[in-house]
Amino acid sequence: MVRTQIQLTERQARELKRMASREGVSMAEVIRRAVDAKIREGAGEVPREERVRRALAVMGKFRSGIRDLSTNHDKYLAEDYMK
Repeated sequence: MVRTQIQLTERQARELKRMASREGVSMAEVIRRAVDAKIREGAGEVPREERVRRALAVMGKFRSGIRDLSTNHDKYLAEDYMK
């Protein structure tokens, strides 16, 4: 690891401490995770929160016509991969 020093506003420091406490990790770990998320974002990866939002937005909008899909989805998926 590389040690670095940053300056935060009082509010940023307070919120980071709260987040770290809630997650059971250090403030440094919260910051590292935020930096990783920003790097992924810059690399063209869609942040997890956005992926979740998009997935939730399409739920229930498509119909397969298969009545037991929720029960037998693994079977149907395996059959599709065999094609």
